[in-house]
Amino acid sequence: MEKFVYLFHEGNGNMKETLGGKGANLAEMTRIGLPVPYGFTISTQACNAYYDAGKTIPSIVESQVLGALTNLEEKMGKKLGDAKNPLLVSVRSGSVFSMPGMMDTVLNLGMNDETVIGMGDLTNNPRFAYDSYRRFIQMFSNVVLDINTYYFEQLLEETREQKGYHADPEMTAEDWKEVIEGYKGIVKKHTKKDFPQDPKEQLFLAINAVFDSWNNQRAIVYRRLNKIPDHLGTAVNIQSMVFGNMGDDSGTGVAFTRNPSTGEHVLYGEYLINAQGEDVVAGIRTPQPIQTLKDEMPAVFKQFADTCKRLEQHYQEMQDIEFTVERGKLFILQTRNGKRTAQAAIRIAVEMVEEGIIDKKTALLRVDPDQLNQLLHRRIDDKYERTLLAKGLPASPGAATGQVVFDADEAEELGNAGKKVILVRPETTPDDIHGIVAAQAILTSRGGMTSHAAVVARGMGKACICGCEALKIDVKAKQFTVEEKVINYGDVITIDGSTGEIMLGEIPMIEPQLSDEFQLLLAWADQERKIGVRANADNPEDARKAFEFGAGGIGLCRTEHMFMDLKRIPIVQKMILAESFNERKEALDELLPMQQGDFEGIFEAMQGFPVTIRLLDPPLHEFLPDKEELLVEVTKLQILDPSSPELKKKELLLKKVRQLDEFNPMLGHRGCRLGMVYPEIYEMQAKAIFYAAAKLADKGMEVQPEIMIPLVGHVNELKQMRQLVVDAAEKVQEETGKQFEYTIGTMIEIPRAALTADQIAEEADFFSFGTNDLTQTTFGYSRDDAEGKFLQNYIENKVLPENPFAVLDQEGVGRLVEMGVRLGREAKPTLKTGICGEHGGEKTSIDFCYKTGLDYVSCSPYRVPLARLAAAQATIRHESNKEEVYTTA
Repeated sequence: MEKFVYLFHEGNGNMKETLGGKGANLAEMTRIGLPVPYGFTISTQACNAYYDAGKTIPSIVESQVLGALTNLEEKMGKKLGDAKNPLLVSVRSGSVFSMPGMMDTVLNLGMNDETVIGMGDLTNNPRFAYDSYRRFIQMFSNVVLDINTYYFEQLLEETREQKGYHADPEMTAEDWKEVIEGYKGIVKKHTKKDFPQDPKEQLFLAINAVFDSWNNQRAIVYRRLNKIPDHLGTAVNIQSMVFGNMGDDSGTGVAFTRNPSTGEHVLYGEYLINAQGEDVVAGIRTPQPIQTLKDEMPAVFKQFADTCKRLEQHYQEMQDIEFTVERGKLFILQTRNGKRTAQAAIRIAVEMVEEGIIDKKTALLRVDPDQLNQLLHRRIDDKYERTLLAKGLPASPGAATGQVVFDADEAEELGNAGKKVILVRPETTPDDIHGIVAAQAILTSRGGMTSHAAVVARGMGKACICGCEALKIDVKAKQFTVEEKVINYGDVITIDGSTGEIMLGEIPMIEPQLSDEFQLLLAWADQERKIGVRANADNPEDARKAFEFGAGGIGLCRTEHMFMDLKRIPIVQKMILAESFNERKEALDELLPMQQGDFEGIFEAMQGFPVTIRLLDPPLHEFLPDKEELLVEVTKLQILDPSSPELKKKELLLKKVRQLDEFNPMLGHRGCRLGMVYPEIYEMQAKAIFYAAAKLADKGMEVQPEIMIPLVGHVNELKQMRQLVVDAAEKVQEETGKQFEYTIGTMIEIPRAALTADQIAEEADFFSFGTNDLTQTTFGYSRDDAEGKFLQNYIENKVLPENPFAVLDQEGVGRLVEMGVRLGREAKPTLKTGICGEHGGEKTSIDFCYKTGLDYVSCSPYRVPLARLAAAQATIRHESNKEEVYTTA
């Protein structure tokens, strides 16, 4: 008989796919003897069986749940629904990969009109019992019966105000009884049924709700963002309740074994006295720092600190731990690998190596390359004056400026329209995730460092400030006030997530400084990786930045970007509009020294590393004015000033623009096709490269120019263009008397080039796979049109797993790359191969490049550190089959 339900002592930490992350950790903590409340886990397979059965719990699962419940009742000496000695349980989700706050939880299940009396008698604390009952009704009604929490919160707030209370702990047992009757009325009004009193009915309704929450909107969005497969399902953990709201000797909290923002090796977290777990993470009350527990409950704090150390040593990872203290007794409810910022991830990985907990290879696998982007962004420039509005808790580092918005939908709408916004809320919930994704930063007036907003923002690398109680937020009026100051919807503020400061207006930012740990980790990565990392850079400034970030050369220098300079455009247009070879040559002679200067700067910046220079690629019309705008200008002049000399000039320009206009410029007269028709253009560029090489050789500097011929589809194109470059080199060497080394290759960006790579390799010293265009030509997609019109729909509806322009399509485009490498090296074993599309800076694509045997990847300068780390991870994984799950994603 298939097993769907496991008691905690029957599992272990290696059973994540069956028990989910939470269930596996509960089982592992039970196994090593930590104080974990008894319970059992319903497996992820049961979730899939539930969906297979049309969202019904199969009888075999139901039977095993009841058997496990009986076992739990025997261990606890209590029974679910027993009026005098009731067992109360929590029902929590637990997917294979951590999805904090995305799915649903029900606490205090088993409460009803009878058991609440029994709980009051047993604990001699009726107030606690009725408080627990009202919490259960509210949570169950929201999660299981789908009634908005707002109705319950509104009634509770009205009751508090009516009685003159400021906080929940002031409420008496009689007050809670009154609230409970009101809550039941809300349930009756919305469901037309009484609140369910049978605890077993409650249990199975809650299990259904947790299974259903696997496919709620926020969970689907979170999975899509974090690339978590939809088929995994969620486990359900049923655990006996322990209570942090039984008085001043009880409490609940969340803590990290190290600071998740900075990585500092200190206990970091928060707790609340006389509270249940959801009070900490929901942001309803602002909690106390974990260190103050040392004064309030010294024995409990010592036991907790020792437990944290033990858990970190056991898992060899920074842990995120949920705990409850019930009448002075500590219980560990959950542990998992803690989410952290990029700087914290790096510091923790490096320090754990230094502490002897992990080795260097494991440290490299611990840091998600995507998160390195957080370290390469700007921070507030201290030189500028700040108008400080308020200060909250620095929940996620980084700085951001944006317009204030108060609604997640508005944040998404404005963010998608290209506006920079900061989402301001009393607190965020998982339903706000789409707004958080679109916003530059998040600001809340309630909640602490482990609230939903803080955890999600840190995971995304967004600045976040929480618990800023000085902010009085009026969501309906779309404004917040700080003392006398009113900030309205659309006003601009700046926040510093590292200090918790909120400032009025926009403040300039400066480039970041990289930590010693960051540089050390990347040095370890360079020792491990067996694939080169270059940068795409089109000017000396970008080349210097690439060198600073550790690039081992330039993998793509796009020479057309040099032509786009405002001072050069008139000369370029003169070249294009030339009616004769001599006119065109005259313009090219003006451009040559400019290009030479560009190349000298780039060669100098790269200090002897190879520089791959792509000769002119785009169609010529891109350097001319827009046809429609020009037509409007000509028409205006024809009407207003028909004898104007300007009109004649513009009419000639319009005629040339129409001649050069193409139905499909992506596949038109561009790349090597330009060089074939106008060889003088490519000759000028080749000479500029070689003059620059000769000049630097004269200074005693080494240069390694690699001349790339773009858009080759037939070997004869490359053969002819190669000869042109060789001839130019010989002329410059003869003229200058300087000798220099160079290579000639091509960009493989057309399927035919990959299919005939053996022929093309005969004329090439290197291949660089231009996977942006290769993706366009393989799919038959125009990138701008596809991304703007239908690609997102394809991804949402799972027609495609990813945007193929962001993540390399390994099944189609990747197969052409593999074929190009194999055929090319069969013809020329010494052929150097690389990739220079945007995929060169994406971690899964880099992994593919390593497996395919490419010599290097090339990406934008700011993605070079990411690529260095991802290249090391690919080497480690494939050479040792070592698996690690990123804990920073």
